Parts: sequence; C-alpha cells; structure tokens
Amino acid sequence: MLTALHIRDVVLIDRLELAFPAGLTALTGETGAGKSILLDALGLALGARGDARLVRAGCDRAAVSAAFDAAPDDPVFDVLAEHGIEDAGDGILVRRVLGADGRSRAFVNDQPVGVGLLRRIGDALVEVHGQFESQRLLDPASHRGLLDAYGGLGPMVEAVAAARRDWRAAGEARIRAVADAEAARRDEEFLRHAADELAALDPQPGEEADLAAQRTLMMNAEKLVTAMDEAGQALTGSGERGAEESLHAAVRHLERVASAADGRLDGAIAAFDRAASEAVEGQALLERAAADLDLDPARLEHIEERLFALRALARKHGCAVDDLCGVRDDIDRRLAAAEDGAATVERLATEERAARERYMEAAEALGAARAEAARRLDPAVAAELEPLRLGKATFATRIERADEDAWGEAGWDRVAFEVATNPGTPAGPLTRIASGGELARFMLALKVVLAGADPVPTLVFDEVDAGIGGAVAAAVGERLARLATDVQVLVVTHSPQVAARGDQHWRVTKAADEDSARTGVERLDPAGRQEEIARMLAGARVTDEARAAADSLLRSGAT
Repeated sequence: MLTALHIRDVVLIDRLELAFPAGLTALTGETGAGKSILLDALGLALGARGDARLVRAGCDRAAVSAAFDAAPDDPVFDVLAEHGIEDAGDGILVRRVLGADGRSRAFVNDQPVGVGLLRRIGDALVEVHGQFESQRLLDPASHRGLLDAYGGLGPMVEAVAAARRDWRAAGEARIRAVADAEAARRDEEFLRHAADELAALDPQPGEEADLAAQRTLMMNAEKLVTAMDEAGQALTGSGERGAEESLHAAVRHLERVASAADGRLDGAIAAFDRAASEAVEGQALLERAAADLDLDPARLEHIEERLFALRALARKHGCAVDDLCGVRDDIDRRLAAAEDGAATVERLATEERAARERYMEAAEALGAARAEAARRLDPAVAAELEPLRLGKATFATRIERADEDAWGEAGWDRVAFEVATNPGTPAGPLTRIASGGELARFMLALKVVLAGADPVPTLVFDEVDAGIGGAVAAAVGERLARLATDVQVLVVTHSPQVAARGDQHWRVTKAADEDSARTGVERLDPAGRQEEIARMLAGARVTDEARAAADSLLRSGAT
C-alpha cells in the first residue's frame, strides 16, 4: 500500500509530506483548494504524462516521490526483478523529477528507469478511478484474469498453460522432423559420401592431440638418441670408473674414518649412498626410454598421414578435429531421417494431435469453470448497482471462444465485462457508460465484488459521488468502507456521507496572500472532522444543526 507521499513545487504545493495509513482515507476541501493537485502529483510519481504546467511558478523543477509497502509475493516484485531493479528490503520507492522545460527523469529504488517502466510499476501499485479516467477495468484485456481470480481458477489456468506448452513443443518437434526429412532427402547423396568418409577414417575423441604428440616425439628422435647416449656415457665413464662406482668408492673412504669423526660424516655418507642408488635407477630408466623410442620412418609417415587426413576432413566440415565424432552422429541422424523420415513425422504428428486434444480438454474445462464463475459474478455486481442508483443498468460477463490462431496459455476464451444502462438496450463495453459519475460508481461496484481477486493494493476514487446525495451517497460510502477492509482506499469527495465513513479524514486547504497561494493538507481530529462535515452539509455558514447532523453521520459511519 501507499505509505508516504512527498511533493515539492507542484502547482500550488511548495512542500508537502504525507504519511498514509491503511483503511479508508477521505480527502475533502472547498472547490479549488487543490485536491486535484494531490492526484496530479501522485499520478506524476506513478508514470503519468509530465506537463510542464505542473511545475510551480518561479521554480525550475517539480519532484514527487511515493513510498509503498508491498507483500513479498506481490507481482510487482517480478517486474522489478525482470528489469534488474534491486529490492531495497524496506518497500518500493518511486520518484519523478519534472523540469520546467517539460523533460522528466524517473527512478525506482533510486535506480533510473524509463517512464514506461515507471508507469507499469505504478499500475501494479495504484489504481485511480475518476470521472472519464482511463482505467484498467475498462480494458477487456484485464477481464479474463479478473474473472479467473474471482473464480479461484488459478490451478486450472496453469493446467491449460502446461498443456499449451506441451502442444507447442510437440508441434515444433514435428516441424523440425519434417524439415530434417526434406533436407536429408535433398542432401542424401552428399550425406552418404560424407558418412563413408567419416566411417573410413573413424576419428576418435582426443586423437588429434595424441597423434601430434607422437609426431613431435618422432621428429626429434635423433636429438633424443644423441642426448641419451651422451648421458649414458657420462654415467658409465669412458675407460675410467662411472658415477655409481665413484660414489661407492667415496662412501668406502669415508666409512673408514667415520668412527673418528664423531658423527660429522654420517650425513655425507648417507647422501652419497642415496646418490649411488638414484644413479643406478636413472641409468635403468634411460636405457628403457631408449629401448621404447621408435625410430621407424614408416611409422612417422603413417602418423603424419592420419593427422593431416583428420585435419583436412575437419576443415571440410568447418569444425575442430575433436568435433568430427559429433558431425558423424549428426550425419547418421540425418540419414536415418531420410530413410525413416515419414515414419518419424507421422509419429510426431500423432503426438501433436494427442497434445492438442489434451489442451482442448483442459481449455474446455476451464471455459466451463469460467462460465460458472460468471454466473456468480453477474448477480453479485447487479446487487451492488441498485443502491448506487444504477438499478436500471445490467451487468453481464460475455465469454466467447476465439479462433484457433488466438488460442494461448490462458485458454481459448475471450472475456469482456459489458453493461447496458437502460432497459431494452443491448449490452456493450463499459466505456459506453455516458456519465462520468455513473462510470465511477460502476467501477466501485465492480471493485467491491472483485476486491479479493484484484491484486492492486491501493485504490483512489476521485469524486465517485459526483451528482448524487442522500441515500445513494451513503451507499457509496458504505461500499468504500467495505472495500477498505481488503485494500487501502483514498477518496476525494464532496459528500459528507462518504467523508463520515473514513477511517481518517484529511482536509485540503489553500492559503493565499498578495503574492502567492499555497495548498496544504491537515489531518483532522474528531472535533475537526465534525466541523468539516458540518461545513460540507451547511455550506459557508455552519450552524449547530449542521454540527448535530455531522455528529450523527460520524456515529453512523463508525458502526
């Protein structure tokens, strides 16, 4: 819900900070005091069109920020995540700065965003209902979702969506199979030649690296042999004793005098002894390496021929040598498609038909559930219309099946809320309601019925009581109060019956001097509420009778 609104330099408002509680908040004030300015400022923060005329005279810019407290599972957080906007953890803060030149900047949680995204987020947080205002409920695109939510049809909608995804996947698999079979038939001769080449060469994973290493070794064989021979000669000596014999001799000389050295020669004796053992082992390993070295020129030629053949085939297929195995598998698959393509396509077509049938069964069940929900929704809305002086109007939920190309994850139903304002006239879109006051009251009736189904947590009604009074105004107030038990409601009103229903009451005032005028807002205490409602009842001159009537309204509104 909306928790705070900060306004600076908007029309007649120089600086204003408001904290909003839950429940029903009534905003009243004399005509021209600036109630509409508050709504314009809120709209600016929510992404409405920025008009330079909103900037206070003499100022270079206007700024509005609005803070919201949303439940963790609120859909608005999906929108934030979708655009990489961090969740601050303490709610959502939207801000708009409008320059005197008409250019504006928008921010969500202090991150800059486009006005379009700000408007999308604003629509998820606040819904404004006013005379002739463009409203979400007037858009038939929202009606199906509202009907589903009203009927508790979420699991059925998800089942239809899953069936639609399965059907689409089956269709895509069939289309791919058809394309593969056609391509395979067209390229069959080339594919068979390529398959024969690959089968003859039979490439193995990692073979290129192994062959390259063997080639490098054999190309350097002479250098290796020479080095190993020289190393062997150095170890064995040339006519004199070799390294092993020399080390053993050194050990013998030291051992003769070790007892007189008081242990000082023990480390040297042990080191020479280990060196002699390592020299023997090294010589054995060197001899084994020399024996394993293959100097056959024919083998080198064979290795080079295979390595170059593998690389040439990889270039032909435009891939790495290690990817030739995958190329071979793909060619085998395409050949199989050519040989058995018709059977594969038929099998996938059968699966697609079965998936389509499952989708149709789920969509049929969902359509029936929607019709049942509509049978409950229509009389529920009608019951709200009579007390709102809309008794001659009728409300109907029209459900019709769309053409197959319009079927989707929400099923095949088109849903539209329709109304007829006079007996005998055909029902039509909600926008056909001619009177702005009638439209606002109709929206109120819908919102009361759909309160639990509509996720928007804050509702604003602008003069929903226009042109009515007495019992009808009381009925409007009673419904606004009832609605406020589910969502936060702000109502701008000239009706004392509506204002008396508020959980809190704010008065909008305008103070003027010779140079300027300023709009302000004050939160009324019980005595202030009585005086304001008495003013609304009596006009300029407040009488004791008006105060008594105001007190009666407040007492009745509290019950």
